[in-house]
Amino acid sequence: MAIHAGRSRYSSVAIAFHWVIAVLLIGNLAGGLLFDIIEDADKSLFFTLVQLHKSTGITILVLAVLRLAWRLMNPAPPLPDHMTPAERVLAKLSHWGFYVLMIALPLSGWAMTSTAKIKFPMLWYGLFEVPPLPAPTGWNYHDFHGILGWVAVAMIVLHVAAALKHQYFDRDDIFARMSMKGRR
Repeated sequence: MAIHAGRSRYSSVAIAFHWVIAVLLIGNLAGGLLFDIIEDADKSLFFTLVQLHKSTGITILVLAVLRLAWRLMNPAPPLPDHMTPAERVLAKLSHWGFYVLMIALPLSGWAMTSTAKIKFPMLWYGLFEVPPLPAPTGWNYHDFHGILGWVAVAMIVLHVAAALKHQYFDRDDIFARMSMKGRR
């Protein structure tokens, strides 16, 4: 079901993808930032959290691919007329940048796990084993994954700041377009 070009809100499906992925991504980023602290304090808890982190990363990857497919078939509502050309370019770059991050971040983690010297099976929430990714060895996936994580944190902060700017300074409908208010 395609969205009509004149629509001012995202579809319920797009809104659900947005918020589910946002919660999972923010949770996974927070968990990743705590790994060093937890690893030193409790090895068993660390192992459990790493497995949860990996499962959530694979979930984000699958949802991001589905979200991207949905987005390609259902164009976003038009941006407000008052936005400058520079704001429009930044909005488009940041949104497509998020798609790249939502796919590259989990893929880099999967590659890191797949090429690790010590092999642990990656179990998706303990239900089934995720096969290793056929990634080339010799790359520093760990550092790349960490850098992408920090880029994601920065982009989330900018994304939230932009949404708040639109809500409280511009007083336009940008924030409302992605809210669940009025959706059933």
